[in-house]
Amino acid sequence: MRSESFLSDISSVNKPRAVSMWETVIALVSVLTVSSLLVLTYGNIFAALACVVGVAVLIITLYRVEWGFCIFIGFVLLFDQFEVPGFPSVTTKISYFLNLKEIPYLPSFSAGDLNLLEAQLLLLVLVWFCVVCFRKNSHFMRVPMWGIALTFLFGVAGFVAYGLKRGGDFLPALWEVRALFYLGAMYFFVPQIIQTKGDLRALMWTCIVAISFKAFQGIERLARQGFSFAGSETLTNHEDPVFMCTLFIFLLALVVFNAKDRQVTALLLLLFPLFLGFFAGQRRAAYAALATSLIVFIVLIPPKERWVLAKGAVPFILCLAVYIAVFWNSESKIASPVKLVKTALSDDKATEGERYYSNLYRKFEFYDLAMTARYFPVFGIGFGNKYYQPVPLVKIRFPLRDYIPHDEDIWLVVKTGAVGYFLFWLFLDCFVGYGAMTLMKLSDPYLKAVCIMAILAVVGQITVSFYDLQLTYYRNMVYLGTLMGLVPSLEYIQSRMTPPAKVRKAA
Repeated sequence: MRSESFLSDISSVNKPRAVSMWETVIALVSVLTVSSLLVLTYGNIFAALACVVGVAVLIITLYRVEWGFCIFIGFVLLFDQFEVPGFPSVTTKISYFLNLKEIPYLPSFSAGDLNLLEAQLLLLVLVWFCVVCFRKNSHFMRVPMWGIALTFLFGVAGFVAYGLKRGGDFLPALWEVRALFYLGAMYFFVPQIIQTKGDLRALMWTCIVAISFKAFQGIERLARQGFSFAGSETLTNHEDPVFMCTLFIFLLALVVFNAKDRQVTALLLLLFPLFLGFFAGQRRAAYAALATSLIVFIVLIPPKERWVLAKGAVPFILCLAVYIAVFWNSESKIASPVKLVKTALSDDKATEGERYYSNLYRKFEFYDLAMTARYFPVFGIGFGNKYYQPVPLVKIRFPLRDYIPHDEDIWLVVKTGAVGYFLFWLFLDCFVGYGAMTLMKLSDPYLKAVCIMAILAVVGQITVSFYDLQLTYYRNMVYLGTLMGLVPSLEYIQSRMTPPAKVRKAA
């Protein structure tokens, strides 16, 4: 009987399963849809795929708004706002950050002043609003320091109006402040979406996968050129190494706080590719951001973890010191990180090499900014106005060169004066202080790792902004606002994880 039963099981496995009617209908509809789109778009594969992906994103967002949000963050991290010179790619051709009327593979219409990012974000907000209205168990999260955050955002809007009143141009002003409003929008919106540990882990998995993909993209370009830069300034977008820094900090925090999570294993396996992708970025500002973040990390963690980290870091520090000493004067490929540090610290033309003129340009630019700020110290010149150039600058491949400089820290002083600069730092300083207090309240190791990652993302971003124009990059501000918005979510998730105190029975 057993052998007959076994033979019947085998026959049932080998027997082909009948295709259901619904599966046939879905397959036919999919084929007809794709074929129709290809015909309607005259064979434009990008337009057809954009329609299919758009419908899929809409359905997923309507089904679970948290999943739709993860897709949104994945798109922001995967797609490129600017093309890496010499390396055209599909992630750039998607044109996710261009206004709809400027996307070449979509029908042109003059009213398309939204970009795909904003369209998807509006969809998320609309779906979330419907969920809040119709779902009984929905929870509206109170955002900490909401008054300070709104004061800063209204201040930015006020300086736009002030700049236009002084004769500024609207479009440059819009390009200057658009990313800052993304930062504010994410700061308020993320706590309303991420309210469970499962949602948090899904979001972190999204960040890990997307940022790792950008690292592999840089590695592929590096390998294509024989593991040399062959005259290329960078092989990744300027933002990508900054995002990789946050994953380094996240992994370090998970290890230090002894979090038992699969993401530790995944990040350890991805550590070398991430470092190689970080190296392919060739961004001195990213090296400075990583160093600053590590210093603040040591300050933030408790004394016990600090001592454990110090003991574990001794071999690494010794190896790093030997590496720097051996390759300080080397011209080999492996010495590239040391050369980047030398070019940032030296004023000698022979030492700076090909970056000498880049450094000289920044010095002239800084002088022009300082002189402009000296003439308008209180309210600045407002957004949409060009900063003064007593020392004329050479032309570079950036159409907003006269509006947005490399040093975006002093750029804020120039545009908003002492008043706007105070509001900016008040918002960020209060957030860092609030994040540090939240870190002390958390007990779950995974939540603590995410919290310290969010705090140091602010530290790293500000460090980068001293050297590179990334306060106006869309990807940076969406990602930074997302991490900042996670901190109040961590408190709520912790409260839901903590079991209620047992009530003593009356005698």
